[in-house]
Amino acid sequence: MRDIHYNDIVRKVKEMCIEANYNLGEDVVNAFNNALREEKSETGKDVLNQLIENADIATKERVPMCQDTGTAVFIVELGQDCHITGGSLYDAINEGVRQGYGKGYLRNSIVHDPLNRTNTGDNTPGIVHMEVVEGDQIKVHMTAKGGGAENMSDLKMLKPSDGIQGVKEYILTIVKTAGPNACPPLVVGVGIGGNFERCAYLAKKSLFRPIGERHSDPAVAELEEELMAEINRLGIGPQGMGGSTTALDVKIEAEACHIAALPVAVNLNCHASRHQEAIL
Repeated sequence: MRDIHYNDIVRKVKEMCIEANYNLGEDVVNAFNNALREEKSETGKDVLNQLIENADIATKERVPMCQDTGTAVFIVELGQDCHITGGSLYDAINEGVRQGYGKGYLRNSIVHDPLNRTNTGDNTPGIVHMEVVEGDQIKVHMTAKGGGAENMSDLKMLKPSDGIQGVKEYILTIVKTAGPNACPPLVVGVGIGGNFERCAYLAKKSLFRPIGERHSDPAVAELEEELMAEINRLGIGPQGMGGSTTALDVKIEAEACHIAALPVAVNLNCHASRHQEAIL
């Protein structure tokens, strides 16, 4: 059994919250540059150049790349041979969010209650998903998930008879309906299978995979590439201004499901696909 102290988790989460908002990952910046080379629209190219410049300014000047600094969402792979000392893991994560969003001068976007709308004032609580794994380490994945793209996400319980064609049509409909509102170019996260709540989590989890990394199952990887090509033929383009770059990537996670069900969830991520990873 290995001890990991509360304060070490707080410190790491604090750093992750700041860095996610200041430094866009290399995978995303590379995707911008690749899209710029392929983009057919002059307006689309201009928008992509502005996104690249914006990311560069954020890194150099240590300022948030977007005014919406997001909900702090975590997937924690907790080693079963870890013991958290000095406090609870959930409290440590939220304290890290509190400190990170304060020190980083990041916007507080979380309200206490969805109906009374009173701001918590420190961007807590974060959303924490826990997975227990082998080993004595904690692997923390974090994303600062913007509200605009999240609002355009969707879930549907399809019929098994809808098949793969129904799945594709549903995903394309969600992206088309979102149009410019989700701040394209998008990373499109898709969950297929599980049940009602599980497929939503799968869609979210898919977004933590680096851009350009295909699914390990060749059939799923082929579907990711096919959907990306079809989405980019929609013509929505960067920031909805038209063009051939509506999506930077499509990510799919699929799991077993009930014989009577075909759940599908689409979780859209804006062009600011902000994610961090740390091991304690």
